[in-house]
Parts: sequence; C-alpha cells; structure tokens
Amino acid sequence: MTRPYLGNPKYTIEVLQKYNFAFQKRFGQNFLIDTHVLEKIIASAEITKDDFVLEIGPGIGTMTQYLAEAAREVAAVEIDNTLIPILKDTLKDWDNVTVINDDILKVDIRKLALEKNKGCPIKVVANLPYYITTPIIMGLFENQVPIDSITIMVQKEVADRMQVGPGTKDYGALSLAVQYYARPEIVANVPPNCFMPRPKVGSAVIRLERYEKPPVQVKDEKLMFCLIRASFNQRRKTLVNGLKNSQELSFDKETIEKAILACGLPLTIRGEALTLEQFAQLANRFSEKQGS
Repeated sequence: MTRPYLGNPKYTIEVLQKYNFAFQKRFGQNFLIDTHVLEKIIASAEITKDDFVLEIGPGIGTMTQYLAEAAREVAAVEIDNTLIPILKDTLKDWDNVTVINDDILKVDIRKLALEKNKGCPIKVVANLPYYITTPIIMGLFENQVPIDSITIMVQKEVADRMQVGPGTKDYGALSLAVQYYARPEIVANVPPNCFMPRPKVGSAVIRLERYEKPPVQVKDEKLMFCLIRASFNQRRKTLVNGLKNSQELSFDKETIEKAILACGLPLTIRGEALTLEQFAQLANRFSEKQGS
C-alpha cells in the first residue's frame, strides 16, 4: 500500500502543478509541508484503528493520507470544489476515506457520526483558517455533536486565547466557551515555513479534550454565554455596564448590581476578571431571580 507522501514539499508542488491549482485567499488555504508536524498531529490526536475521524478542510489531502493510515475510517469535508479532483487522485490508494464537498457549517455531523460511528464520540482533526475557527469549534460544541476530542491547527494567537485565564489580554468569550466544554492543551508551535504558501503569522496545534461533564454547574447554559458575550463586547466597561448595555439581556441595573454583590464581587469589577466558575455562579443568580 502507498505510504503518506504529501508531507514532502516536492510532491506537494508536483500535485499543485499537475492540476494547475490556484490558492483561494477567501478559503484561507495554507497546505502543510512538514512531515514532523503531521506526525505530531496524528500522535496528539491519539488516533487508533478503532477511530472514525472527521477532517475539516483536507486541502490536497496531505493530512488525510496520514489520518487514513492511522484510523479505521476518515470523512474529509472540503468546501472548495476545485480540490475534489485532486483529492480523488491523492487519496485513490486509501479505501477508508470519504470526501464530502460541502461547507462544514452546513454538514449534519451528528447524522454522520450516527451513520459512520454508531453515534459514538468521534475525533475531529483540522487545519483551520483564522476567519472560520470560532464558528466551527463553537458549532461542534454547541450542537451536541458526539466528540471525543478536537485536534486543530490554528493561528498561534487563537490557540493562546483558548487556554488562557482571567486578567490576560487574550482572555475572552472564546477562552471561556472552550474551557467550559473541553480541556485545551497546546501540543506544538508551528512556524510559517511549514506551510505552502507561507502565512504571515505562526500557528499552533491545540488539542481540545471534551469533558464528559462541564467543570462548572450552571442551570442555564444559554444565559451564561449571553453574560459572557455581554461582558467582553465592551471590555473596558465595568461588568455592570456591560450587562446593562447588552441587547441580549433585559435585566435592569438594580437587578444586575444585586446579582454581582450576591456573588461576592465588587461593582467596579470588569468581566475580564471573572473565572468560568464566577460566570456560572452569576448566571445561576439570574436564573433564581427569573424563577422567583
């Protein structure tokens, strides 16, 4: 059987020239050309022959070849239809790969997991462009897709944002959302020269291991995330003003102040200073008020 070969820049260039492929800026295409990074991703994702893997954005199939070698089955979702003939060629030696030409945000992943993995948790692996990282990750978590882990290549600053805590400039709604659903761990930093074409910024591989149960108990998840978004929409304002100015919330200033004080927090506090646990506590206070 053919071994994975596309991590070698020579073969990547050959494939691109053979098909006269033009990189699409709107899809944020940067193809990996480093075998060590590819092997690191496969190892970090802990893929075994028992696994069904969903790959988002296979490109010309570089990582797909490695995934096909390691997993039982791979479904690769690619939005760019000009890449489909290339994928048919580069993946022809692997019979355990299905290529789906669609937008990942429109794919019914729960149905896919049911059909391909009997509804058991799947592993997700991707090299994601910056502009779509957050919608994809949040879609996977919020839509209750059965997921074991997500191992993704993203811009370094986005990876940093996912794992930082309160009081740092990178801390925000994405940090809290990711840390509510999963345990984040950066497993590799990847310089621009590992890609073709070279991006302007560094990247990182981050593994998000899905929690069986979230680390905090909250009565109303939706409300908690409304509070989080409101707190970070106007970072420089106090938590009171951030929540009061939110279009998503309808609490008056007095109710907001009482809830904040009941959580043992000062009224001068900003949202960026709160931990996930404190946001859950605050949401539970508001839930009690709504229920009373």
